[in-house]
Amino acid sequence: MSKLALDINNLEASVGTIEILKGVNLEVPFGEVHALMGPNGSGKSTLCHVLTGRSDYTVAGEALIDGESLLDKAVDVRSRMGLMQAFQYPVEVPGVGLAVFMRESGEERGWTADEIEARIMEAGDQYDMDRFLERSVNNDLSGGEKKRSEVFQMAVLNPKVAVLDEIDSGLDIDAVREVAEGIERMRGPEVGVLMITHYSRILRYVTPDRIHVMMDGRIVESGGPELSARLEDEGYEGIRERLGIEAPAEGKAEKRPSDFFTETPFDV
Repeated sequence: MSKLALDINNLEASVGTIEILKGVNLEVPFGEVHALMGPNGSGKSTLCHVLTGRSDYTVAGEALIDGESLLDKAVDVRSRMGLMQAFQYPVEVPGVGLAVFMRESGEERGWTADEIEARIMEAGDQYDMDRFLERSVNNDLSGGEKKRSEVFQMAVLNPKVAVLDEIDSGLDIDAVREVAEGIERMRGPEVGVLMITHYSRILRYVTPDRIHVMMDGRIVESGGPELSARLEDEGYEGIRERLGIEAPAEGKAEKRPSDFFTETPFDV
């Protein structure tokens, strides 16, 4: 096993002539939780989409999971390699029971039926998902319950790299706390967690090993948990001024990759 769960080197991504990622370098070791923060339009969710294999992008650079190259693989192969994403907007899957979904996913991992059931029962109890196991995936769940279901699924399937795309988005403070507690339970020597967020409020309940700030398609600053307090004090504009980073042209920050796609449910 490599020391790094996720290793990203000079990653670039564009849609047509629009550059979004402009040379991202990021390392997430096994056993650590890293937070990736930044203003709207900085490229955080684009990084998720590129890692998980969305085909709309032209991509250059390198991304490795446990030392194995990722970007030349099909989406299902990336999943089998150990990459899993929790979505900003979890999708309802009518007719597919959550427990059935977990069993079939576990079978793809080569686990026995007894192993799968044990993992479902243990995680169901930990994440208070027992009563939802026979429901369709995310069907009639609140926003907080959907996000908790995403973390539950990760706990069952035990990925090498868990990418959490704004998992605190749209949640009230109690739901944020519940999801944060679930993320803390995910910590372990066999997983690296990349938690993407706009806001520092979830960091009151999750203590990341490292925080990275992304602006204009690049990571411009990294630090320990103390960087959260600096973000609270300075805001993103304060960091721009301190680092001498030019502000985007008027209106540019609001542009999203979805502006260049058709009929897409995805965010930046």
